[in-house]
Amino acid sequence: MPHSDSHSTSTEQQNEKPLKKQGRVRGGAIAAGVGAAAILAAGGYAYAGMSPSSQFFGACVVAPDRPDEIALTYDDGPGASDTLRLLDVLARHDVRATFFLIGRFVRQYPQIARSVAAAGHLIGNHTMTHPLLLARPLNFIEQQICDCNAAIEDVLGMEVRWFRPPHGGRRRVILRLVEELGMQTVLWNAMGYDWKPTTADAVERHVLRSFWRNQLRGRATNVLLHDSSQMDNPQDRSHTVAATDRLIQFWRAHFQESGVTCRFVTPEAWA
Repeated sequence: MPHSDSHSTSTEQQNEKPLKKQGRVRGGAIAAGVGAAAILAAGGYAYAGMSPSSQFFGACVVAPDRPDEIALTYDDGPGASDTLRLLDVLARHDVRATFFLIGRFVRQYPQIARSVAAAGHLIGNHTMTHPLLLARPLNFIEQQICDCNAAIEDVLGMEVRWFRPPHGGRRRVILRLVEELGMQTVLWNAMGYDWKPTTADAVERHVLRSFWRNQLRGRATNVLLHDSSQMDNPQDRSHTVAATDRLIQFWRAHFQESGVTCRFVTPEAWA
């Protein structure tokens, strides 16, 4: 009997080891699965809050099913170096565009902001200092939006009805706040990648790549460009000015060849 008990105990101990190992493996797999799920969830949240095509957190103005319509929109102005040159190009082609202004630059360059408004372009809010809003507290976000509205109203004497979040960063509570403030959020479906040092050729190429994609989908094209920079020091946007001139000429010629009139619109036409 003693020999039998000893053998039984030894066998149980041997069996116990793989069971413990299996438990550790299962626990590790569960932890890895939870971690992967968290990463995927975070990635999905970031996509929903940053992608200009996402409507997950609420409806935003992007572009309707009107492939003959183009909206030229410009962020980060008014700027000291290139905003006025851009206004000259738009005036020469008789095109009305949309300018999403940063509040502190409206106060810094009030005469340039007035020139944009006097030319008849649509004015929008791009926050006071251009922070990424995605993870900011609501009181901070409200202050940024309201301070920009106040700057525009003080300098231009007009109410603001249009808002574009910096970098497109948004979440449901931000869109709800914007709506409560009497504005609509505007995103984009074409981009020139012109906020960095580049060339007019590259800006034009990026925009047209999105334009052709939108044409295949039967959609209008809502172009994001920049007439200035969020930085304190003025940044060169001569490539944007030149690309704007080329793009307008290209679109008019392209649609005329197709027997269609190209219509340059602002988000008002799509809301």
